[in-house]
Amino acid sequence: MKTTSNFHSKNKHKSGYDFDVLCKALPKLTAFVFEDPHHTKTIDFADPKAVKALNTALMFAYYDIKYWEFPNSNLCPPIPGRVDYIHHLSDLLETSNIKKNRSVLDIGTGASGVYPLLGVSEYHWNFVGTDIDNNSLHFAQENIDKNGLDKSITLRYQKDGTKILTGVLNEADRFCASMCNPPFYKSEQEALEATTKKLKGLNKETDTFIRNFAGTQHELWYQGGEKAFIHNYLYESSLHKKQCFWFTSLVSKKDLVKGMLDSLKKLGATEIKTIHLGHGNKISRVVAWTFLSKQEQEEWV
Repeated sequence: MKTTSNFHSKNKHKSGYDFDVLCKALPKLTAFVFEDPHHTKTIDFADPKAVKALNTALMFAYYDIKYWEFPNSNLCPPIPGRVDYIHHLSDLLETSNIKKNRSVLDIGTGASGVYPLLGVSEYHWNFVGTDIDNNSLHFAQENIDKNGLDKSITLRYQKDGTKILTGVLNEADRFCASMCNPPFYKSEQEALEATTKKLKGLNKETDTFIRNFAGTQHELWYQGGEKAFIHNYLYESSLHKKQCFWFTSLVSKKDLVKGMLDSLKKLGATEIKTIHLGHGNKISRVVAWTFLSKQEQEEWV
């Protein structure tokens, strides 16, 4: 295997996939594996069943997960990119000298519960996961229970789909970090167009719509798109300034970062960081911010 990305140095997938190991962990993956013209084992990344099998195998082989199930209509998270966020978040906490009692808020945890499962596996963090879809929370809870992680991960239902933090945070809550993977699109039409473009990039032409990583409405689009979601998140974080040391979010569109920085300064953020992630051929980023003064940061630690 050769290095295929700029993943974090601790990312177990930075050198690609060992399909022999993965097929042993999940034998049904074998049916999807073939050799490309360069005699390298791979799968058809335009096939949602193959993609889900691959990512399930990664969870089984590398993260001590024994059970990971959710509806095919729900988003199948690509594990290498998701765990990269976890590793960079760990680095951020280290730089702030937060070494103990690491409790993380996962906004929009989804049916897979992927961030909490990875965070517990890699760093033994405690998580609270939130979601606006009760059905997704049902499947996430099943993944938690069947892996014996109910003491490390708890879930909360956000009953107001227009809210992000308000309504799910309790006054006593204190998190060393929040994390979030916002909906990218403004509408279903925009999501469909993006998938069509992606399939063309994978040299696939089809009359039947498929999305290789799947995804339901609340996972993929939000009124106003990623920009509206993020700015709502920024505003609500300013209402809960003392309850989280670092608020963070993935940001897919580079041109959104400047507006975020401007808004955060107006809202009173004391420190803002942009962390660059390398996901294969795609460059993404995490923006992190805090409202704590230096003295409050020291007292927190």
